[in-house]
Amino acid sequence: MPYKRPDLSAIPAQEQKWPGTVADLDPAPDHGETSWRGRDRLTGRRALVTGGDSGIGRAVAVTFAKEGAQVAVVHLPEEDADARRTQQLVEEAGGRCHLIAADLRDHESNERVADEAVEALGGLDVLVANAAYQMTHDTLEAFPPEQVERTFATNVFSPFWLVRELATELEDGGSVIVTTSVQAYSPSDHLLDYAATKAALNNLVVNLAAELGPRGTRVNAVAPGPIWTPLIPATMSADKVEGFGSDTPLGRAGHPVEVAAAYVFLASDEASYVSGTVLGVTGGKPVF
Repeated sequence: MPYKRPDLSAIPAQEQKWPGTVADLDPAPDHGETSWRGRDRLTGRRALVTGGDSGIGRAVAVTFAKEGAQVAVVHLPEEDADARRTQQLVEEAGGRCHLIAADLRDHESNERVADEAVEALGGLDVLVANAAYQMTHDTLEAFPPEQVERTFATNVFSPFWLVRELATELEDGGSVIVTTSVQAYSPSDHLLDYAATKAALNNLVVNLAAELGPRGTRVNAVAPGPIWTPLIPATMSADKVEGFGSDTPLGRAGHPVEVAAAYVFLASDEASYVSGTVLGVTGGKPVF
């Protein structure tokens, strides 16, 4: 019988303490643990996935492993339990998963992560810059200055630094995939700083594709819409979580594995002539 994912059309009100955990999500999200069927599209590839402990990052790590890749996953120290579960799922899929605990807000941490991933995997073919920080507020005045700095450091500075450190390693066939967001095109007022970072990433991806294309590196982005991950109840009030994603044309939030499919495509040879683009996975919300 075909696998049937949990229904995400009527997510109940709920909250979690930041940074949240997969185990407490209701309903449970699908990361591809049993639903994804690999076709050897990434055999032999070595990938670094930031923010890979849960949500989209976990789904990318799991689907990459099922496609034949080896992965290194970056996570915050406080997300160790979820990260170890991701590692378990990757290994059950036949892959190898190296965990790296790091807060990516400073250059030195990104440099260490890049070096450790290359050493652990014996090189690198794919960088998935997915780690992100968000916290919602209802008014402009409520946004703390330290939060704005943290959001930009995590969401924009880290991808820039990682690509800088890994540019030579990714030459001649490497791929960079950055997680942006539908928020870059249709920002929500309670996500002012987060939405601004995602718009900045769209610009960065286009520029990096132009910069690195002559060196044989493709650079693309995925712009998810409302995806059901621990980040949602851990950063939004319960009333905003209730019915999350029901305002999309498809009428529901997306499962992490439904976004991971875009990363698999962009990392594979099927996307060998795709660079400088943003691929929306939004449930029907526009990305232009």
